[in-house]
Amino acid sequence: MYIPTLNPVTVGEVIAYFRHQSGMSQEVLSGLADIGRSHLSAIERGERKPTLETLYRICTAMNVKMSTVVAKLEEELEQEKNESI
Repeated sequence: MYIPTLNPVTVGEVIAYFRHQSGMSQEVLSGLADIGRSHLSAIERGERKPTLETLYRICTAMNVKMSTVVAKLEEELEQEKNESI
């Protein structure tokens, strides 16, 4: 039976993907999002999951709609699910 979970590594990879697309360093993004660089780094490594507030700040700082990031995350999670079946 499949039990849906939010893989924190995938969340981090998607955030890092959009950060790279925007051409920002972790230092710049964390400053614009008003979060610690080490916190952003931990999110991108999958060691921490961002709250909705933190995700919103990150997306706003990158000038990317949160819905765009969530859609990409859903695509990645669906692909992981299909690969595990």
